Amino acid sequence: MGLFRVLAAAVLALPILALPGLAQQDYRLRPGDTVQIEVLEDANLNRTAIVLPDGQISVPLAGSVRAAGRSLAQIQAELTSRLAPNFAEQPTVFVTLASLAERVPAPPRTIEIFILGAANTPGRIEVAPGTTLLQGIAAAGGLSPFAATKRIQLRRVDRSGNEQIYRFNYDAIESGAAGGATRLVDGDVIVVPNRRLFE
Repeated sequence: MGLFRVLAAAVLALPILALPGLAQQDYRLRPGDTVQIEVLEDANLNRTAIVLPDGQISVPLAGSVRAAGRSLAQIQAELTSRLAPNFAEQPTVFVTLASLAERVPAPPRTIEIFILGAANTPGRIEVAPGTTLLQGIAAAGGLSPFAATKRIQLRRVDRSGNEQIYRFNYDAIESGAAGGATRLVDGDVIVVPNRRLFE
């Protein structure tokens, strides 16, 4: 029995299998993760447990144990404490990470811009950060035949709440002038006036 305890202590002292860039013992569990539980004194308690959406795992003789947000060492200590009354001596419990929950990538962040006036599909449009003025106009289906292409406005409210108005000549941009690569920010409003008679 003494040799068994020494071997068990040696196994516990070994580093736990490392996750990429993060040691397992430092990892905080999340719902959907799966842990492997082993109790050396009673193989009937060995099992794989999934962290449920409420953050709990369920273990016979121990009941529900909060796992989400906790380390493997913390869960191992709590299981050892909860199972102890069922054994003559304190049980030897191992808790290891069996698998990670599938991580669903966050949807790409977007910004909202607004196109008013003589665009083919004016209104609110969601575009990727870094979208340029020309790309924003293209996202609105381009300009209508009635657009005053030389008087396009970009209206932007700064952090102080002041509105800045920038004027662009679409015809000049098409001919190679600067301005079309101006990057839009969240809340920008592009105003495309209607062409005047003989304009």
